[in-house]
Amino acid sequence: MALGPFGAADKLKESGRPATIVLLMRHGETAWNREGRVMGRQPVDLDQAGREQVERAVPLARILAPEVILSSPLARARQSAQIIADGVGIGQVFSDPRLEEVRYGTWENKTYHQLIQDPHYVGYRRAPLESRTPGGETIADVQGRGVAAVEAAIAAYGGRRLLLVSHGDIIRTILCHYLRLELQHFHRLRVDNATFFGLEIGDDFAEIKFMNLLPDPERAFKLPFKRD
Repeated sequence: MALGPFGAADKLKESGRPATIVLLMRHGETAWNREGRVMGRQPVDLDQAGREQVERAVPLARILAPEVILSSPLARARQSAQIIADGVGIGQVFSDPRLEEVRYGTWENKTYHQLIQDPHYVGYRRAPLESRTPGGETIADVQGRGVAAVEAAIAAYGGRRLLLVSHGDIIRTILCHYLRLELQHFHRLRVDNATFFGLEIGDDFAEIKFMNLLPDPERAFKLPFKRD
């Protein structure tokens, strides 16, 4: 047997607090996702295809067995969380605004094809740590509130298995924090719609159990939207 699992088990056992299983899920697909259109804080609902996509994830959710569900209050996340809650038999979904999507400001409602002509966007893509979105956030700001949401959930519901339903870049930055991956590389993490990520988090150590778990794995090799 490889020695890695021994080290992780020891670290979690030595942690200053009992380890907690934290599941992360990105909301289901919307029509805007397929168009490559920036949603940000816009109140975009799941469409029928998105609802069916989340429903296909319910059998996985039953296996993962969350006991508490928290969600971004944005419609697409809240609707996804409710489908999962209904599917696993959880009566209440809690809301945390720190799990909301990045504040993209004037970039919201624009498509990828429009943004690649925007010098501000090009600069942000090149230097996300130093640049702010038109909504006023750096990617470090995004990570800070995402991690704060995770830590608050552990403080409030530690000892139970947690599911946090959020958005792509929030999840990427949270994973960077617990992976100890430099934040500038956040875009290297694939986060598909209606997928799960699993972490076991102790006081100052976390083990990543799985990433981008899909009921239909072939989807991970497809472009998320048409770029030509």
